[in-house]
Amino acid sequence: MTGLSSSPVAEPKPRDNGLGSRAALVLVFSSSAAVLVVEIVALRLLAPYLGLTLETSTMVIGVALTAIAAGSWLGGRLADQVSPRRLIGPALGLSGVVVALTPLVLRTTAEWAPALLFFIASLTILVPGALLAAVTPIVTKLRLTTLAETGTVVGRLSGVGTAGAIVGTVLTGFVLVSRFPVSGILIGLGILLVAGSALIEWRTRGWTGVPALTLVIVAGGLATTVAPGGCDTETRYHCATVVADPDRDTGRTLVLDGLRHSYVDIDDPTFLKFTYVRAIASVVDTAFPDDEPLSAYHLGGGGLTFPRYLAATRPGTRSLVSEIDSGVVRINREHLGLRSQGGIDVRAEDGRLGLRRLDAGSRDLVVGDAFGGVSVPWHLTTVEAMTDVRRALDEDGLYVANLIDHGAMDFARAEAATLSETFEHVALVGAPADIGLDPSATPEGGNLVLLASDRPVDVPATQEALDTRKTGWKIATGDDVTSWIGDAPLLTDDYAPVDQLLQPSSPQTGR
Repeated sequence: MTGLSSSPVAEPKPRDNGLGSRAALVLVFSSSAAVLVVEIVALRLLAPYLGLTLETSTMVIGVALTAIAAGSWLGGRLADQVSPRRLIGPALGLSGVVVALTPLVLRTTAEWAPALLFFIASLTILVPGALLAAVTPIVTKLRLTTLAETGTVVGRLSGVGTAGAIVGTVLTGFVLVSRFPVSGILIGLGILLVAGSALIEWRTRGWTGVPALTLVIVAGGLATTVAPGGCDTETRYHCATVVADPDRDTGRTLVLDGLRHSYVDIDDPTFLKFTYVRAIASVVDTAFPDDEPLSAYHLGGGGLTFPRYLAATRPGTRSLVSEIDSGVVRINREHLGLRSQGGIDVRAEDGRLGLRRLDAGSRDLVVGDAFGGVSVPWHLTTVEAMTDVRRALDEDGLYVANLIDHGAMDFARAEAATLSETFEHVALVGAPADIGLDPSATPEGGNLVLLASDRPVDVPATQEALDTRKTGWKIATGDDVTSWIGDAPLLTDDYAPVDQLLQPSSPQTGR
């Protein structure tokens, strides 16, 4: 009996998709890298207006992830309904224009329509992010020429996309931001994306919108040069400006991300304009004998106002400063008159790491004046950090910290509670209403100074010094401090919700 068998089914020939394997890998790698460049640079661009806070970072990351998810979904659907080759060019070109125009759009919005800034900022991340994320499913559709290779193609392109995102992150954080202005990075990226769109167009003879997009980028780039919100210098961490004092020829204000961080008189370092600096000077001058040289350590540098003051009033003082932003250090030397002599050693390093390197008992004074926006970096506020401060101080040493808070002063109370856990004596210096010495007045918030030591604070002498310098501030100690702290939580390396406790005022408020 002769058996019957079905005839073999021929495997379909792979279709010509017009996109080679290398071109596919380059497209996926580059578009994924571009999404991360946009995300990281957006944080720098928004910091002067929304602050460099956990909330701002969370918002930008959340919008970027939304863009990636939406773009991946939309790109996949469109690739099933329209010829994929017709989609790549427009996706790259349109995203390039939006990226290149982002500095102009955001800075103009911040200046003229600040209420819309959050919405516009979200769009400038969402639109190009979605368009660029759509490239991967579109390219995947083109490369899926046979079902037998589905896993290989999808896995390879997914891996290359992830590698592109990693390279975009590292390249931006370690190279681009340190060498180019934010606007230059985004305009340059926009040009590269439009150039990629032109190349795709030339190969496919499809979409013809590149010339118009190029004109838009050129016009936007020129407009960016005159847009509001520019910086004198863009450092690795800040948009920095040095503003001359119209009432004092030698006075300069260092503005970082739109906030006044330091005032320096280039010729007279004993001139202290900001109230909180006069308060710190009052505390230190009271705590140590007149003209006695000190061994001081400063967490945060800014314009180095107080190290300069110590060098001028206490000859022989040695101040070591940890300032994380090397660009700010350079501004001090080039624009704020810092000289190599004077007993001030500035190191571009994170304050927590610099603090750990100090020898035990090596400092008479530690000054905390480090800020990211209006917030003290959380890792400089904890019990563990304060333990390092206490270790670095000698037995009669003094820690003085500048803080900013508003409203219920929840962050400042938590920091006072944290200091009380580490030091025997803690005192508050600030406006009477803000530190609980005038219950009838409504706290306004702003700067206040905490001081901590294992030796008692000379309250009458400190108050006299505050009055002499016309600060209008008072000093609180003992039960007044305990009452003011209330049930505020301790801040630890494991739990330090500084951004949630802090109540900042308007972004225009200076220090």
